[in-house]
Amino acid sequence: MTATTPAKPADTRGLAGQSVGDTTICSVNQTQLIYRGYEIADLAAHATFEEVAFLLLVGHKPSADELSAFKCELAQLRVLPEQLTRFMQHLAEEAPDAHPMCTLRSAVSVASHFDPDCEDNSPEAGLRKAKRLMAMMPTLIGTHQRALEGKDPITPDPDLSHAANLLYCMTGERPGEIAAKVMDVSLILYAEHDFNASTFTSRVIASTMSDMHSAVCGAIGALKGPLHGGANEAAMEMLAEIMKAVEDGMTADEWMQDAFTTKRKLMGFGHRVYKNGDHRAGILREWGLKYAQEENPSAKKWFDLGDQVQAIMLRDKKIHPNVDYPCGMTYFAMGIPVPQYTPIFVASRVTGWCAHIMEQHANNRIIRPLATYTGEALRNWND
Repeated sequence: MTATTPAKPADTRGLAGQSVGDTTICSVNQTQLIYRGYEIADLAAHATFEEVAFLLLVGHKPSADELSAFKCELAQLRVLPEQLTRFMQHLAEEAPDAHPMCTLRSAVSVASHFDPDCEDNSPEAGLRKAKRLMAMMPTLIGTHQRALEGKDPITPDPDLSHAANLLYCMTGERPGEIAAKVMDVSLILYAEHDFNASTFTSRVIASTMSDMHSAVCGAIGALKGPLHGGANEAAMEMLAEIMKAVEDGMTADEWMQDAFTTKRKLMGFGHRVYKNGDHRAGILREWGLKYAQEENPSAKKWFDLGDQVQAIMLRDKKIHPNVDYPCGMTYFAMGIPVPQYTPIFVASRVTGWCAHIMEQHANNRIIRPLATYTGEALRNWND
């Protein structure tokens, strides 16, 4: 009889490889990212963010009339309650060093006090709240950024898209066609990603039958981490460090080899699901490079450096970039302050979160997994 070596159990820490529920919203696998039946490259090429948001929140592709009504409703909901505007300005004045994600999380919590549907978890109320949260995000982000710069808030323009308004509310300048398009595509790419850490957080909170605002606050807290949404900020900060080293005489390869030797974690690379490359990364890199070439040629050097670093990672570690890697370069080329990268992620992903919160509320069972205890055996206190 031949002895066999037992198979090494899979590493399931962090629920790796385990399904924890069903959803009709999104499918993520090695080769595709699908929103309600539509593949991400198809959406990035042919849809607008408003169409994608309607698809996620309502459940189907909008007709022309449905889309027109949806956009008109969002335009009306973009203006913040005066108390919320003052709150954002106060935070910028009194806590200017606070991370914008902390400010945004607090703003959503405060916004719940002014939402008449806050405690109503019905499907109808959920959709109304989702639209309000989606519509106000660009205004919240812009109001905070301008307050940090000592500037007055911008009144949203009802004639601009969600993406264009985000840029307008931050800068006070109506963006050009290419800038609005690049931002629109980035929002589409970030809108949804099944049971990622922040979405799962929102579903856990929703499963207690808590309200949508509380669930979104929790999701923002999860997204803030550098291993999740904050990776786009960290990736750009890493590239800036490499750029400085290169300007001081070191090559990108030398910097990378030192990082490998010291086992430094390199941000913007690798993905729990996409082992052969993140489908979104190439799409956003292409649009970001297009923006740099047409609108800000001096920023092309970041994409050249980014391509070098990416090639080294693939050559030496066989690790591909994720979408956060080109996001950092793209937003930097557009002149967006690095601390606002992850709040912009929220302006997109809030649509996916709200879709999941509504789905959880519609067919709920409290999410309560078991834990494997590895502590001390039973013992007596008086021994």
